[in-house]
Amino acid sequence: MFMGLGRAVAKGLGAADTAIAEYRGVPLIDTKEQLRDNVINILLPQILDGWGKRTAASQAPATEPKPREIVYSGTLQQVQDYFDQQLWADGLPVIPPTLDRVDEFLRCCDRSPDDVVGICQPEYREATIWNIAVNGVMAGCRPEYMPVLVAVVEAISDPLFFLEDAGSTPGWEPLIIINGPIVKELDFNSGSGVMRVGRRANTSIGRFLRLFMRNVAGQRIPPDVTDKGSIGLTFNVVLAENEDAVDELGWAPFSVDQGFSRGENVVTVQSCVNITQPTYTGGEEALNHVQIIAEVIGHANAYWSFCGIRHRKMYPLIVMSPSVAKAIADDGWSKDDVRKYLYDNVRLPAHLVEKYARNCAYNDYDLGKLVTQGIVPAEYHESDDPDRMVRVFVKPEWIGIVVAGDPGRNQSKGYVQNHRQGVPVSKKIRLPSDWISLLKRRQAAPAK
Repeated sequence: MFMGLGRAVAKGLGAADTAIAEYRGVPLIDTKEQLRDNVINILLPQILDGWGKRTAASQAPATEPKPREIVYSGTLQQVQDYFDQQLWADGLPVIPPTLDRVDEFLRCCDRSPDDVVGICQPEYREATIWNIAVNGVMAGCRPEYMPVLVAVVEAISDPLFFLEDAGSTPGWEPLIIINGPIVKELDFNSGSGVMRVGRRANTSIGRFLRLFMRNVAGQRIPPDVTDKGSIGLTFNVVLAENEDAVDELGWAPFSVDQGFSRGENVVTVQSCVNITQPTYTGGEEALNHVQIIAEVIGHANAYWSFCGIRHRKMYPLIVMSPSVAKAIADDGWSKDDVRKYLYDNVRLPAHLVEKYARNCAYNDYDLGKLVTQGIVPAEYHESDDPDRMVRVFVKPEWIGIVVAGDPGRNQSKGYVQNHRQGVPVSKKIRLPSDWISLLKRRQAAPAK
């Protein structure tokens, strides 16, 4: 089942003729007899046969369309059908990226269309200003979103993000968080229904990222097989923080927590492997709210904590409605106070951490050995008691808090992040020199 992904990675690395051996089965479900038979009689002969051997290229490499090349002409329905056949669409109707539409996007960016923003894996294709604009058109974005699209692609193509693992079996999905004056300038929703499809800026930019990962990075579900998310998630809309509410609390915006100055336009992209149930909290005391957040959102992170503990990377995100954040802040708690409480109090029995890990193919996962090897802190093996409670979160400062959603309801939600895959990467949004006048012209222009 992974052969298509293996070939894509080999091709991207310039080693398309490398032999690949295939285990035909599911190792963690196959019986011991099946496992032994598959390894000895199927896998091992392939390894021996392919050792040091180069295979013939299965076909000539496909020719990439060049910028401004007309790839197809026809009716809207014909274009849709053609894009589907070429695997360039995402299952939804696309806006045909005609030259005039792409040029509108380019006019909202000071950079050359040929500028390379980064290299996108697994197919090692260049992310350029041109193909960002093309995919922005296709996703239904407005031209003035272009600076945001560029910053998003800069984030995912940063090596720290590990874009090559976005097609791994957990099926995680990127989540974009946006801060700064641009939230209001581009009419992002940060209030009720903030994570619903519906507002054009939130929705189309979220869709753009998934479409870009498909068309440029090369992560596709069947009939192609480069994305191996076993079940997977669909694209997230953009999460915009309500900075007016944050200011009233005396807290810093999420972007400041990421190292930027208040008032800067910033996008952060991180992986999301799971979204928790809505979590309702009440009362005047901060502890009433934070205890329930720990019980519900904290423990939603507990099952997946074996990854974070082992890799020493874990960046959970909590989205609080303004009313919940206000109750906590009014009782004198800072965001750091919330983080410290969660770090200290969300724990899981050690034997469950190891059990969950082993069922996810971490076959030799043993907290005692990890401590001995210096991979995890000594606190994870203070005794041999299998019921000893160990921390779920790796570092308190890595717990993200965003204020957004319905200010008239006492709800929070959590987003479980996928350890070193998709760590939060933040980029400043670079606006063109004539941004304000450009916005005014765009807003005054009749719709096309």
